[in-house]
Amino acid sequence: MYRFIGREPEMERLKGLLSKRSASLIVVRGRRRIGKSRLLAEFGKEMKSYFFSGMPPVLKMNAQLQREEFANQIERAGLPGVKSDDWGNLFWALSKHTEKGKVLVVFDEISWMGGKDPTFLGKLKTAWDMYFSKNPNLIMALCGSISSWIEKNILSNTGFVGRITIDLVLEELPLNVCNAFWHPKEKRIAAFEKFKLLSITGGVPRYLEEISPGLSAEKNIENLCFTRGGLLVQEFEKIFSDLFSRRSKSYKEIITVLADGPKELPEICKALKKSRGGVRNKYLDDLVKAGFIQRDFAWHLEDGKEGKLSRYRLSDNYLRFYLKYISHNLSKIEKGDFSTSMVTKLPGWEGIMGLQFENLVVHNRKTVWKLLDILAEEVIMDGPFFQTSTQRQPGCQIDYMIQTRFQNLYICEIKFSKNPIDKKVIEEMEEKRTRLKLPRQFSIRPVLIHVNGVEDSVLDESYFDKIIDFSQLLG
Repeated sequence: MYRFIGREPEMERLKGLLSKRSASLIVVRGRRRIGKSRLLAEFGKEMKSYFFSGMPPVLKMNAQLQREEFANQIERAGLPGVKSDDWGNLFWALSKHTEKGKVLVVFDEISWMGGKDPTFLGKLKTAWDMYFSKNPNLIMALCGSISSWIEKNILSNTGFVGRITIDLVLEELPLNVCNAFWHPKEKRIAAFEKFKLLSITGGVPRYLEEISPGLSAEKNIENLCFTRGGLLVQEFEKIFSDLFSRRSKSYKEIITVLADGPKELPEICKALKKSRGGVRNKYLDDLVKAGFIQRDFAWHLEDGKEGKLSRYRLSDNYLRFYLKYISHNLSKIEKGDFSTSMVTKLPGWEGIMGLQFENLVVHNRKTVWKLLDILAEEVIMDGPFFQTSTQRQPGCQIDYMIQTRFQNLYICEIKFSKNPIDKKVIEEMEEKRTRLKLPRQFSIRPVLIHVNGVEDSVLDESYFDKIIDFSQLLG
């Protein structure tokens, strides 16, 4: 097993359960490969632990097969002779072995486990009330990648309301934690070298674990993305077939439309040649809850309140890289015809890396606040900002903006370039500043966030209140 890295805040929350005087029922959810099971395994090292997992959905999967697999897992855990005819009996049998002492019980991919049986959740709730909760030192974790199913069937289910102690949502690891995956060479590998890989993996732990620090970024990318059997070659199809089953095609179509940049709902529907409706909204909401896309709302600068206009953004770096580069080269990958030299010549690299860089910065916005000396309690609103064009005002789009209660607007230009950035960036920022419709008494503080250096001419102008190098985000 790989060295466990990061997750200190989440681990502290879990360890806080150990001082409780009553049993804890918790939910742990997040994107596939984000480290849910690994976090719980690390947490469970100090106590008796039982891990059970539902089987991925396949064509002939049914409730009986899930119960049989659960019974098999119980037997492998050292609890033989349990019949698989009823979830109630399975839970009761398990509870007899968790009556005393510190115990962690994990039901992983719970939507697969119980999605085919309408009695599953009711019997789980009954078993919790009647058996499991009687042990004050027991912790039961309901874990899964399909956050929309968990939210609808557990968090919003009247049977579980008031029983969930923690709803723990795992997000990508911060960049300063990602840096540790280059250990022990992290201090002598350039930030730009790390950026090339992070632009593909984001802060997803399982992907980062595959990095070989002794190899170049290009060789790592070749091994992961362009070599037959590489982890990220087939990952895309696994994500959508496992999470969305028969509807995976509809979800993939939405992701594909967003790969070129953020879009409003009407633009998405137009690109898909579909009418606006509840089903489309549901698919988008599912993708947001799965951690693959983000919905960024415009807001009113006068009062800092969220507006009605919003854009959907593909926030998962791996998915965009797959759609833009891996999927178009699958035949070459299968034949072994892709080389390291081809990685350095991927078409449209600079434009795509710009979008990937924006994602990395927005995911690490709290680090940006810290670098700008902004306290969390000072922030009214933040995020990618856009102002629509009307007869009275021009349109405006800002990569990332922070509004504070002191009427300061930090306008962040997130700039990826293979070469040091020149003075043209000042003209671009001034254009945005003049287009932005500002209330009276507001101050503008331009910020430049870059990955590969700036020319002296930019520094000499003293235009930007702060210039942040990507290496500073890495810590």
